Amino acid sequence: MEENIDIVDQYGIPTGVSVPKSVIHTKGHLHNTAHVWLFTSEGKILLQQRAASKTICPLLWDVSIAGHIDAGETPEQAAVREAKEEIGLSISEKQLIKVGTFKCFRSYPNGIIDNEFHVTFIIEINLPIEDFSPQKEEVEALKFVSLSEFKTLLEHSETNNHFVSSNRKYYDFVLETISTKRTQ
Repeated sequence: MEENIDIVDQYGIPTGVSVPKSVIHTKGHLHNTAHVWLFTSEGKILLQQRAASKTICPLLWDVSIAGHIDAGETPEQAAVREAKEEIGLSISEKQLIKVGTFKCFRSYPNGIIDNEFHVTFIIEINLPIEDFSPQKEEVEALKFVSLSEFKTLLEHSETNNHFVSSNRKYYDFVLETISTKRTQ
């Protein structure tokens, strides 16, 4: 069954109207997503490779955990749910450190109009990659990269087909935020 998503206003506040996810993307309605970036005390960031079956940016590497916020759900509730669904990780809302909300408005050749606000969180974890169980429909693979490797991959994102190159400013912000958090 297709999930319903809240349509939001220009500030990311739900309008009281919910529609199926497919309608959100065909009509280009503004909506919220939850993003969770996982990092270790050793300075490694968990990246998720989008499943080959994804209609947007298949096989590119991206945020550790991400998903639409269902109708009536808070960003924190969505983050906890998506962590469990996508990689089998149990987290609590108290662990989430909100670092911002980012506009990502983009249209794709396949007709999808994706006008999202990424409500973004970070969490420090210390688990081996073997402890995760990726959801095959969403996740092709997982890997940890060092902060310096992340930066190098970003510097060449226009040509290396690794990240969604149009998200460069967002990734730069996340890298800087995690680097700063680690030194506090």
